[in-house]
Amino acid sequence: MSIVQQVIRSNWLQRETIRICRQTINPFLLELQHYRYQSTNPVKYDDETLKQMIKNDKVVIFMKGVPESPRCGFSNAVVQVLRMHGVPFEAHNVLESDELRKAIKDFTSWPTIPQIFLNGEFIGGCDILLEKHQNGEFIEDLKKIGIKSHILVQMEEDSKNKKD
Repeated sequence: MSIVQQVIRSNWLQRETIRICRQTINPFLLELQHYRYQSTNPVKYDDETLKQMIKNDKVVIFMKGVPESPRCGFSNAVVQVLRMHGVPFEAHNVLESDELRKAIKDFTSWPTIPQIFLNGEFIGGCDILLEKHQNGEFIEDLKKIGIKSHILVQMEEDSKNKKD
């Protein structure tokens, strides 16, 4: 049985995801705070500009707030999952620009934020990432783009230590 299969069967991902969601999404839903910053120098976000932003890094997210201070529970959950896997990522704050928020939604035809891209490909929002995280697909997706999940590394180390 592979390490990924062991992770999936252990239910660790589901327990950890539930813990993250309880810590991040629920408090934000209780205190629905909306922050919006109106840029004095609006930038035009055409498809080419967005494609360039998305292709600059292997993992790119468009979120409300910044990773250090997410402004919605769903953005926070995405950041926590990425950090749990040890994934380096580029984040774009859609609250800094209504133009960016509207443009990325139009670009993907996806109505919600956050939005996650792997290797230039749109994978979805928070719900999709959480599902992929829980069923182990996200570890496989990361492998395909040359990123080894810290969860997989930890499971391999634990497995190796048990053998010793």
